[in-house]
Amino acid sequence: MAAATLPETCLVVGANRGIGLALTTALLEDGDVKRVIATHRPGGDLVHLDELATHYGVKLIPQVLNFEQNDGLENFTKFLSNLEKPVDLAIHAAGILHEDGIEPEKSFSQCKTENLRRIFEVNSIGPLMVAQALLKAQPRKHPFTFAALSAMVGSIGDNRLGGWYGYRASKSALNQFIKTLSIECRNRYPYASIVAIHPGTTDTDLSRPFQRGVKPGKLYTPDQTAARILSVVRSVDQNQSGQFFNWDASQIPW
Repeated sequence: MAAATLPETCLVVGANRGIGLALTTALLEDGDVKRVIATHRPGGDLVHLDELATHYGVKLIPQVLNFEQNDGLENFTKFLSNLEKPVDLAIHAAGILHEDGIEPEKSFSQCKTENLRRIFEVNSIGPLMVAQALLKAQPRKHPFTFAALSAMVGSIGDNRLGGWYGYRASKSALNQFIKTLSIECRNRYPYASIVAIHPGTTDTDLSRPFQRGVKPGKLYTPDQTAARILSVVRSVDQNQSGQFFNWDASQIPW
């Protein structure tokens, strides 16, 4: 894949921490990007986004996004519809592996309905609902890319170790959503590129409790990961829509 310049209007979902924050920073530093819409959950920690806003001014547009409520998604669509120009690149970087009371399961006996429901809500349903809100605001023939951060462990074909039931399954569901959405968009949004990307194991709060088994040289900084993701999305077009990419632009089996 040959590198290309980044689009003018970019959207990062989950922009106030981890990979999302690194992506937001990298996009702000790119001279071709004119504006970066950085979404965060209601009540999220905005210290880093505030620092970026102080430095980059109106190039950064912080925006609250509550995908769990219909009016939150409707308000987000209205916000996007009122932009001077439509979104050229959207990256959904929000997700959970663990939070209060939720840990990756080592056995099926550890699976709990409420935990599974929460993981699917954030990792699978959330990106699809955000894509729905975005597409409602997009002109039909406008070229754009929607990339959702998935995970290698979501590949059913690559699953050799088992465990992590909720996280694996939620990312598999996300992959199916991405694939299905890309098929529908072939006619409705013919110049859209809808893809899933595995970012690689990144040194963030999400992975930190589980880094002990990571091989030397296989744990990446958020800045490294952001640069690799942007390298992939620079070169994706509608002909690659519906694919699951590794951070090095190779394809991952579903």
